[in-house]
Amino acid sequence: MLIFTLRRLNLFIFTILLLTILSFSLSFLFPGEQLINLTGQLNASPEQLAILADEYKQQSGLISQYFSYLSHLFNGEMGYSMTSHLPISTEILNRLPATIELTSVALLVAMFFGIPIGFFAAIYHRKLPDNLILTVAMLGYSIPVFWLGILAILVFSIQLGWFPSAGQISLLFEIEPVTGLQLIDILLSDSPYKWQAFQDATRHLILPVIVVALAPATIFMRLARTAMLEVLDTHYIKAANAKGLTFAQIIYRHAMRNAFIKVIRDVGLQFANLITIAMVTEVIFSWPGIGRWLIESIYQRDYTAIQGGLIVLSTFIFIVHIIIDFVYAALNPLAREPRNATR
Repeated sequence: MLIFTLRRLNLFIFTILLLTILSFSLSFLFPGEQLINLTGQLNASPEQLAILADEYKQQSGLISQYFSYLSHLFNGEMGYSMTSHLPISTEILNRLPATIELTSVALLVAMFFGIPIGFFAAIYHRKLPDNLILTVAMLGYSIPVFWLGILAILVFSIQLGWFPSAGQISLLFEIEPVTGLQLIDILLSDSPYKWQAFQDATRHLILPVIVVALAPATIFMRLARTAMLEVLDTHYIKAANAKGLTFAQIIYRHAMRNAFIKVIRDVGLQFANLITIAMVTEVIFSWPGIGRWLIESIYQRDYTAIQGGLIVLSTFIFIVHIIIDFVYAALNPLAREPRNATR
């Protein structure tokens, strides 16, 4: 387990360094002055620019400039937004929890529905249920996210009026932010109407979660189906069948757990795809997350915000990927062996 942990730690450090190098390089590639792209100080006076140039080692070589930028970055100094003129770190802290809440719930929903349905399809391999599930999975994966989001708003918000079409919570409720996660903040609050606020926030969350979770759920269906078919074809399953165990006993005692472990291994890879879907969904539903903020920054050519947003979002994806790797290692002892930990 020690080798496994050290390898993931080394990979994390190497990835973060690559992300910072990419972000630093973007300050040269974006239009305008490189120092302004780094700091976001559009209206700085010549004296202030001289001070910033000294802080960021602009008179030194590229390596010195990079390490100066790295020092500021690790101190939480990502510069200022060119549009709002607020610190990038403040903008991110205000928006990242909303994205974490949306993507976490969507990932759980996608796994909760996708994996069991995939197992069910494998049990009825090449029969009518399997063919129907594969067809639904293919259609669900093929639907464009922006089209699905707009259709959901038209049908369930405008026509039927079941769910709100935008935002995290109605403006009638004033909930003091504690963690930034809306549902948790509501439960932690001492507001007399917190249960009404919780219901309202849940209704706001349902449509965006469905839109974000649909494509990953179809992927989990196919991954679970493939994993279950592989497990059912192994020698120990055939041995269990020869011992006289019923098919249901084989599925619940042996096949399901081992197939689930195989699916968990690929969850981290799908999370990056889920984040991409969430960015589009946040724009459609006016969800106040970092994805929507990053897309707006691209439209507004807020180069400092783009650099900071890319670093934080990529780091978030990689951290989730590492957490899932540890979950996989906890479930599968073979993954913790030295010969596997170095792969």
